[in-house]
Amino acid sequence: MKYIFCCIIIIFAAGCSNVNKVLKSKDIDYKYKMANKYYEAKKYKIAQELLLDIFPYYKDKAEFQDLYYKYAYTAYYQKNYVDAENLFKRFASDFPNSNFAEEADYMNAYSYYKQSPKAELDQTNTYKSIGLMQTFISNHPKSARITEATEIIDNLRVKLEVKEYKNAQLYYNIGQFKSAAISFDNLIVNFPDSKDGDKYKLMVIKAYYKYALKSVAEKKGERFAFALNACEEFNYRFAESAYKNEVDQYNKKITALNK
Repeated sequence: MKYIFCCIIIIFAAGCSNVNKVLKSKDIDYKYKMANKYYEAKKYKIAQELLLDIFPYYKDKAEFQDLYYKYAYTAYYQKNYVDAENLFKRFASDFPNSNFAEEADYMNAYSYYKQSPKAELDQTNTYKSIGLMQTFISNHPKSARITEATEIIDNLRVKLEVKEYKNAQLYYNIGQFKSAAISFDNLIVNFPDSKDGDKYKLMVIKAYYKYALKSVAEKKGERFAFALNACEEFNYRFAESAYKNEVDQYNKKITALNK
C-alpha cells in the first residue's frame, strides 16, 4: 500500500512538472498545440490557462476564432456559467458569420439556464434565460435546437409557476386570505395553460370565503360576493373539473351565509 501511494505521488508530481513546463514555455506554437491537446483531454483548467496566455499572439490570425470558441467552453465545462455566458455572447457578437455563431447564441442562453436556481429562490436568471431562449428561437427559426430551446422554456415556466404557487399557498397558510386569493388568480392569468388552473380557482374561492368570514359584519356581504363570483368563473371555465362538487358545496354554503 505504501509503495502504491508513493507511486501515485511520483506520477502526480511528474504531471505537475509537465504542466508547469508547458505554462512556462516561450514557444507559442508549442503552447497552441498543448492547449488543444489538454482541451481534447478534457483538462479544461490547464487548457484555459494556456489559451488565455496565447490569445495576444493569435488576435489577428485565423486561429483566434477557434481558440476563443474553446476558451468559452473551458469556462462552461468548469461550471463557471457567469463567465461562459459572457464569452459565448461575445463570440456571437465578434464572429457573426462563424459556423459556430448560432451555437454560441444558444450556449449564451443555455448558460443562463444552468444558473436558474431552485423554485424557492430569486428567479432573475430564470426570466433572463426564458427571454434569451425566445430571442434565440426568433433569430434562428430553422435551427435544429428549436425543440430543445422550447422544452427548456416550458421547464423554466413550470419552475416559475411552482414559485408563484408556493407564494400564494404561503399567504393562505398564514391567514393573508385576500393576498392569497389575488395570488391564485394571478397564477391562472400568468399560466393559462396550466393543468392546475381549476385547483388554483378553487383556492381563490376558499381564500375569499375565509377572508369574508374574518371580516366585520358590514364587509361580509361584499367579500362573500367575491367568493360567489369566483364560483361562477370556476363553473364557466372548469365545468368538467374533479373539483366541481366541492365548488358547488362552497357555492351553497356562501349563498346561505350571504342572505
